[in-house]
Amino acid sequence: YALAGVLASTQLVEWPLVKADAEVAATLTEVQRQIVDVELRFDYAKAYAYGKAWITLKPHFYPTDSVVLDAKGMDIAAAGLFRNKTVQPLPYSYDGKYLTLHLDRNYTKSETYTVYVDYTAKPNEYKEAKGSAAITSAKGLYFINPDGSEKGVPTQIWTQGETEGTSVWCPTIDRPNQKSTQEFLLTVPDKYVSLSNGLLIAKKQNPDGTRTDTWKMERSEERRVGK
Repeated sequence: YALAGVLASTQLVEWPLVKADAEVAATLTEVQRQIVDVELRFDYAKAYAYGKAWITLKPHFYPTDSVVLDAKGMDIAAAGLFRNKTVQPLPYSYDGKYLTLHLDRNYTKSETYTVYVDYTAKPNEYKEAKGSAAITSAKGLYFINPDGSEKGVPTQIWTQGETEGTSVWCPTIDRPNQKSTQEFLLTVPDKYVSLSNGLLIAKKQNPDGTRTDTWKMERSEERRVGK
């Protein structure tokens, strides 16, 4: 993913699981397709990202009445089923790592459904983000010199999703075998430039001095690559 609103289409492949959470294993085998719409704005002082995500899913084979999303270290303000341009609240549970939403009924492999999540991502406060020898951090979203106090260092926000860092700043099914198209809506101070995969298809000036850029990526790519 990148720093904007997301439209993603995903084909999920079943793969061997070792010591996996039962909920995560169920998600990997149940979900076939994922469409995600994400709107993001940022608090530079706190290093927070305020997001709204619309995630459309389709059961892979068996009927399902719940879905588990990776959502690490977030504050969840609301979650529900999105239908006819309205949000129907759903019961959910969240343990700081996985967000489990209980749907209104069973959905079959011929049906799709869309869930909505209103959240705050706090990457600098997520202490369980462990990287690898090659990439030592896995907090996904990085605020560089956000207050401009470091001379010669530009103020930046950037993402690094490999291998499962995207879910620190965007609820998703965060696995390396996930591929999707994307559409990101990113609201930033007007003085800044945004950059993402795909094409910049729209710019909107806002009354508060910010600008919302819309980036669209129509070719499927891995979850960790989106930026």
